[in-house]
Amino acid sequence: SLETAMGAYKYMEELWKKKQSDVMRFLGRIRCWEFRQYPNVVRASRPTRPDKARRLGYKAKQGFVVFRARVRRHGRKRRAHNGKITGKPKNQGVHKLKFMRNARNVAEERVGRRAGNLRVLNSYWVAQDATYKYYEVILVDPNHRAVRKDPRINWIANNTMKHREMRGLTSAGRQGRGLRGKGHRYNKARPSRRGTWKRNNTLSLRRYR
Repeated sequence: SLETAMGAYKYMEELWKKKQSDVMRFLGRIRCWEFRQYPNVVRASRPTRPDKARRLGYKAKQGFVVFRARVRRHGRKRRAHNGKITGKPKNQGVHKLKFMRNARNVAEERVGRRAGNLRVLNSYWVAQDATYKYYEVILVDPNHRAVRKDPRINWIANNTMKHREMRGLTSAGRQGRGLRGKGHRYNKARPSRRGTWKRNNTLSLRRYR
């Protein structure tokens, strides 16, 4: 029947949903070993997860590139000589501090710096071990004719789309800024948390009021 018919991408999607299965655990171990042999940022010949990449906008055609990046896991220590913090006890923590942005956003930034002539479209998780998380980042060449002539993707060739990953405009960046939801629960997140704070704390005394 139509309900039970699944294509190859759907099978791959269901396989990736069961990451604790024997097959995926074995594949994850093998892939982590392979990824560890490469530099921090390296170009991949093809996506490790073609189903996920296609859902995020990847097309197997000219102008689309995939890079793989690794990011160290866990929290970040405060840079303090001998662990000495001059200040109040509230701010004297050194350990158990977390970086503001998520690891996927950091991976996008590193790839964006490496390939400055390309535009970051999106990214996705591929593997992780005790030390690193590995992400694949989809990039698009804004100067390629195949991209500029495609009405579905040529928006990324606009000047305003330069280094989207550095300004929190990608999916991972928007997640870190709290912009995933809509409605009255997210009023304080738009246009940004600092923008909301400034709007609420700026005294505006208009002449005619």
